[in-house]
Amino acid sequence: MNSTSPIRSRAVEEGSFQIPIWGVPFLLLFLYVCLFSGLSALGVVGPDEPRYAAIARAMAATGDWITPRLWGSPWFEKPVLYYWGAGIAMRIFGVGEFAARLPSALAALLAVIAVSWTALRSYGIAAAWFSLLMLPTSVAVIAFSRAASTDMLFAGFITAAMAVASEMLQKPRPGNVLRIAFGFFLGAAVLAKGPAAVILAGGATLLWAALSHQWTAPFRFLHPLIIAVFCVTALPWYVLCALRNPDFLNVFIWQHNFQRYLTPVFEHRQPFWFFGVVFLVAIIPWLPFLISSISDAIKRLRASEWHDSPALFIGCWSLFTIVFFSLSQSKLPGYILPAIPPAVLLLAVSTAGRVRQKSFGLPSAVICTGLMFPIGIAIAVAQWIHAANIDPQLHVHIARGFQIALGAATILATVIAIYAFRRKLNEAIFVTASTTSLLVLLANRLILPGVDTLVSPRPAAMWAMGHSVRADEVAVYGLPRAYGYGLNYYFNATLPEWTPENTHAKILFCGKEALNSPQLESLHGEAKFPATDDEKVFIVLLNSD
Repeated sequence: MNSTSPIRSRAVEEGSFQIPIWGVPFLLLFLYVCLFSGLSALGVVGPDEPRYAAIARAMAATGDWITPRLWGSPWFEKPVLYYWGAGIAMRIFGVGEFAARLPSALAALLAVIAVSWTALRSYGIAAAWFSLLMLPTSVAVIAFSRAASTDMLFAGFITAAMAVASEMLQKPRPGNVLRIAFGFFLGAAVLAKGPAAVILAGGATLLWAALSHQWTAPFRFLHPLIIAVFCVTALPWYVLCALRNPDFLNVFIWQHNFQRYLTPVFEHRQPFWFFGVVFLVAIIPWLPFLISSISDAIKRLRASEWHDSPALFIGCWSLFTIVFFSLSQSKLPGYILPAIPPAVLLLAVSTAGRVRQKSFGLPSAVICTGLMFPIGIAIAVAQWIHAANIDPQLHVHIARGFQIALGAATILATVIAIYAFRRKLNEAIFVTASTTSLLVLLANRLILPGVDTLVSPRPAAMWAMGHSVRADEVAVYGLPRAYGYGLNYYFNATLPEWTPENTHAKILFCGKEALNSPQLESLHGEAKFPATDDEKVFIVLLNSD
């Protein structure tokens, strides 16, 4: 079973490829800008970020690292790894958005390192170089590395497990270091999001075994050392949490895993093809390279060069994730994040081969990629103005930021096209990655601070606390769900729902529709002003005298 390698490395077939010496510092700059810059540009947004950050803050404050608690009550929606990471970061850097999002940024870096390592070992330095340019500059990685959630942690450790698994299959006899690493990364993924990690890793491996007809190879991953390391990594917290909280297994395993997958109990209904669209958006700006990658895969199939190919194994990790979650009755975009790193790795492998062969089709893909920048920004501006119904005059700084970004994107798209026409494809791809990094930097500096007043309760909460308003002097009424969670996070308390009998409240946060409700008729004489620039939430000053 261990006498031959189930997968044959293609690194020796690469030929000569040189990375320019100036490319290394630029690459480090790309990683910093795309993964770590602007982690605090936005306040917490959505329903998940404030809750997860609040749980991590409670762990850091109380020292109880076993039971996740949201506003004092046990909360078993997700495992503990994110809370540990964010809680430790809060103790080191202080409570804030940076610390809350740092675990996701570090996990994204882990995914990038794992993908580039797999590309280097399986396909050589050119594939590794392009994967380092493409993965951190993809939409999915940029977005989820800035999210205080479990998704990027899960994807990062699953990707690392895939990288180690690929290495194990390329050796006649995998060593103990690889076995320990695989068990640890898979166990960490289970701590990040739950038993789905085992399902994804096992399903992808079995799918590969079925397609390659190598049925004995998956037994490599059942080595006693792997199982032991996996159990030591993943199980202690689950056991301790279950002992302290008798309802933990029922709530977490049954409700938030099986019921979430089998039923639409959490109201995240989407059509079967939903994740296909999410996948295409996630790999932007490298979407045009998908066509050439599929074409290369078809050629390998016709030439029967795929049974022992690393690409088949890597592709199965992406494909199985998409299919598995497409069958789920609950769908959120972050679910298929583990499918993105292996998919981008295959795009990088295809790109490296076409650059080496000086393919005639690659320049067209590069030009289309360059055009996506100005076109995408123009669409974003139109949607921002139309969907949010915002007067651009109220956000001159955001409009100016979009104008600068559009101008920069247009100039750099022209540069990309010139390089592509001159068939300097490596330079064109490098400029493409540079363009993405520059646009992220511009967004952090010029656009997101203004967007913060539209999507996050942070500005309004900071205003109230700046006027010495305490949490027990605040009430809410008819708020959007996400905005209410955000206020709870910033005031570090569960804000009470307003009633006319609440005479202690000095400030009332209410939704636009609730502002004109009969329950608030008695407050017509009180001062009211928008809490958000899109006027979806209002602040009412109670007892304004």
